Amino acid sequence: MQFKNGARYSLRLSRACRSSTRAGTLAFMASETRAGRPRASSRETLAEAACELFLEKGYAATSVVDIAQRAGVSRSSFFNYFSSKSDVLWSGLDARIEAASVALAALGTQADGPGVRAALEPVVRGFAPDPLALALRNAAAMGLEQELLRDTGLRHARIASAVAGAARSAGIDEIRADILGSALATALLSSLRVWAEQGAGQASLEQQFDAALRSIHDLPWG
Repeated sequence: MQFKNGARYSLRLSRACRSSTRAGTLAFMASETRAGRPRASSRETLAEAACELFLEKGYAATSVVDIAQRAGVSRSSFFNYFSSKSDVLWSGLDARIEAASVALAALGTQADGPGVRAALEPVVRGFAPDPLALALRNAAAMGLEQELLRDTGLRHARIASAVAGAARSAGIDEIRADILGSALATALLSSLRVWAEQGAGQASLEQQFDAALRSIHDLPWG
């Protein structure tokens, strides 16, 4: 999706950013700022501002100060919600990966294929369009291709390590455990990327993940 100039640019950009951030609002509605306004208001505004600037200026040329100014908040307010510029994109997925890692560790010696799948499925379940999905779809326009490649690698390593740890706890040998971890991490993250590139909201991420898992059926758990 290419963004050019004029009214058409503004309209499409506004729609893209609003749709990418609105889905995350409800998760934060319960928290209030000191002024009594829902925390989602500032968080969503910052995420939308970041989306706009990444498309207008490129990711590398956009600073935290730029994002805060566009959102109409202070730089310190930005860090109330995000730890870094990159966190604007990844915080939603990272929280899901962390929850999955806890669930995988809890399997202990009872870990098996269905149990591991059950621990991973919440990562993709109900994943609405968000800043990461927008970034994956518009990586070139945002100048994010190398950044996403590196950051995706970090998430791949986290998922693979958690799955491999569960496999080893169940008595699977080191090499097979590592292969299973890498395969399942690839299935999950590749599903997310393809879903976003095809147009988040146009297809089911859960179905993408299910198809990806079927494609590695020749790597059975046992």
